[in-house]
Amino acid sequence: MIVREAKLLNGSKVQYQALDEAIRTAQFIRNRAVRLWRDEPDVNKARLSLLCKELAHEFPFAKKLNSMARQASAERAWNSISNFYRRCREGAKKKGYPQFKKNSRSVEYKTSGWKLSEDCLTINFTDGFKAGQFSLFCNHETREDLFRLKINRVRVVKRADGYYAQFCFDANRQEAGNYTGNVIGIDLGLKYFYKDQNDNTAIYPKYLRRTQKRIKKLQRRLSRKFVKGKPQSNNYHKARIRLGKSHLKIQRQRKDWAVKLARCVVSSNDVVVYEDLKIQNMVKNHHLAKSISDASWYQFTQWLDYYGKVWDKTVISVAPHYTSQDCSNCGHRVKKSLSTRTHQCPECKTEICRDTNAALNILKKGMNILGVEWVRGTEGHSGTSGKPGTLEKSSTAVDEEKSDSISCLVESRINFVKNPAL
Repeated sequence: MIVREAKLLNGSKVQYQALDEAIRTAQFIRNRAVRLWRDEPDVNKARLSLLCKELAHEFPFAKKLNSMARQASAERAWNSISNFYRRCREGAKKKGYPQFKKNSRSVEYKTSGWKLSEDCLTINFTDGFKAGQFSLFCNHETREDLFRLKINRVRVVKRADGYYAQFCFDANRQEAGNYTGNVIGIDLGLKYFYKDQNDNTAIYPKYLRRTQKRIKKLQRRLSRKFVKGKPQSNNYHKARIRLGKSHLKIQRQRKDWAVKLARCVVSSNDVVVYEDLKIQNMVKNHHLAKSISDASWYQFTQWLDYYGKVWDKTVISVAPHYTSQDCSNCGHRVKKSLSTRTHQCPECKTEICRDTNAALNILKKGMNILGVEWVRGTEGHSGTSGKPGTLEKSSTAVDEEKSDSISCLVESRINFVKNPAL
């Protein structure tokens, strides 16, 4: 599935209010579905779909919402319920009990309730709320997909700077990748956003830290305009929107950074190995929580996986246990605190950067998953390639591939891992 986004422009105040009513109605149906599940035993997905029809007969405003949009709202409730059951079966510590939504910001239509113009420049919402016609402002890629791909669903999303339409297309993105034969192990950190096995680093811009002074100022202005127990003034809502736009800008900057960096990493390497960090547990450290959240490691790794699927490359996540403690040369475990930034092994006398040592260990773990032995060669020594970051075959890989080329070996192991029949 491909998701594209376009901004809804040239609408009147009444039209945008109609979209707000549709969003609130979808929230109402979802909450009633959760309430039915709490009150009645043995509620399934079919029962929630029947509830949509009952609510349409009982409440006139619910009938205004498109029937498929009502079903999509009930499906959202069922997804939260089924995920709760799944976490219970898995024995997760936090079950995620389904809660009622207070401030929903989206409504989802399926194949009806909207109509796209022939030139794909406008969209018209035709359900009972009669939001009417809006202009679509988007890039050329979204415009091309609107012409050539089938639209499964349309979501209306409300943000601080306006309303957006998200188009879900029935297609998968596949592109021809540029195979270079390179491999990379990534150690994520705060001093450097990441460092690889060759000491290459990426410095994170720290968008939240740079905008923190302005956000605090806007938050103080908003707090001064708040009046408890009374409807808030127009100035309060203006200040709220200004604060929301500042947070939205930071969110978009983080996403832009993660997308561009992940794209560069995957395009220049055939195998990418990163550490699967438990971000939810790491932010419990209140001294580092803001810096960890600002770094957006999880978003970066998600885009690594995405581009790996798009270009048919191997992206592997490995456990981060003892990657900073174990020596990448001899395997001896050297205990060190977080403030110790240099790895010094008492056994083999290796002295390198802590992050580089971790990146080497991460890469070795990933290569072991592929069945390939990775050796960091030193130029001038016999038995090595003379170049850092080369691949050597293990005993299991010899029987499967006869070529000594690095790119051929990596490609063969990629095909081996991706073929479920082997």
